[in-house]
Amino acid sequence: MSAPLRIAVAGLGTVGAGVLSLLKANAELIAARCGRALEVVAVSARDRSKDRGVDISDFAWFDDPVAMAAAPEVDVVVELIGGADGSAKAVVEAALDRGRDVVTANKALLAHHGSALAARAEAGGAGLAYEAAVAGGIPIIKTLREGLSANGFARIYGILNGTCNYILTTMRETGRDFEGVLKEAQELGYAEADPSFDIDGVDAAHKLAILTALAYGCEVDLDGVYVEGIRNVTSTDIDFAEELGYRIKLLGLARRIDGKVEQRVHPCMVAKEAPIASVEGVFNAVVAEGDAVDSIVAEGRGAGAGPTASAVVADLADLARGLRLPSFGIPAGRLAVLPAQPMVQHVGCYYIRLMCVDRPGVIADVAAALRDEAISVESLVQRGRDPHEAVPVVLTTHETQEAGLRRALARIGQLETVVEAPRLIRIEAL
Repeated sequence: MSAPLRIAVAGLGTVGAGVLSLLKANAELIAARCGRALEVVAVSARDRSKDRGVDISDFAWFDDPVAMAAAPEVDVVVELIGGADGSAKAVVEAALDRGRDVVTANKALLAHHGSALAARAEAGGAGLAYEAAVAGGIPIIKTLREGLSANGFARIYGILNGTCNYILTTMRETGRDFEGVLKEAQELGYAEADPSFDIDGVDAAHKLAILTALAYGCEVDLDGVYVEGIRNVTSTDIDFAEELGYRIKLLGLARRIDGKVEQRVHPCMVAKEAPIASVEGVFNAVVAEGDAVDSIVAEGRGAGAGPTASAVVADLADLARGLRLPSFGIPAGRLAVLPAQPMVQHVGCYYIRLMCVDRPGVIADVAAALRDEAISVESLVQRGRDPHEAVPVVLTTHETQEAGLRRALARIGQLETVVEAPRLIRIEAL
């Protein structure tokens, strides 16, 4: 058996401790599959005395993770610090510049600096692996880069944030409002004390930018991702979705259109029969539409110590076997620069909810605004009737361009009889 792969772990939070535990628990199995042992030799974190539930006494301790990345006894650095910049970026750069392989679970780092880090890795003759950065325990990076390497992709989409999926699932199942379910998610540990990254779609956008680069051989372009979270999704919208035959999911979607790339994260209405509609709770799912395989669905837990550690160790196993592939499927110097498709050019069907005072002529005014933008209505539902109170009016449209719909909704929002800003949710044919 070959010499052990010597590993340094930077960051000993939930995932870092999970990696140490998994490497210890399955050491013999992993060594047998890799042909060599995976041996942790050094660790670094902010607090050496903290009880993490794992024994770190046998490992060299470094207060400075950058110094650890340069230590001569290290073959590969596992970066689990988190964050797009700061010490996480410094550790990765220090390792790559010395020709050391890097495994990271840091989607923010890759979304902001992925193209540059991929080039840096190749210049140093090192590997940069990141299976754990997208969709936790689902091996979607390996699937796209290796298993589906013969395919051109028509579209990539998925549920990329378990917190949002849990909230939307629970709202539908219980009829409770967003704020109440968010509080419960925080109490259960599914949402952070500051949940903004999750519920505002930023976390999903990071992951989508990475998947897009891998699927389409282009530079990572986080700025090109249209992002909209779930704060404005109400129990009323979820009830109407059910009535209309849909489920509401926060999706990340990417596709190439006429030499551009469309990347968007936002709530979607999807038909109940669509496979992704049945993915519930904290689970993630990614769908890849390939020209040879048609459509494949990968589903599993998107976060947590076990699933994320599993993905980290899978990357370590590849490195132990000598498998080092270009980070985004092709050499960094050949990654295309694809302009972003503006969201206003998106063409699709839409759900619109208005809160209107029940007076004669309201629907005629709304219809006039839509008519002037050549928007065709597929269905209209009005719930309740009370001349003194606002009532919900829900419309769905046939395919139309978003720019015109936004102009129509801006005009509708100015009507005296419309008492709230119009709500829009895109309907996706999946």
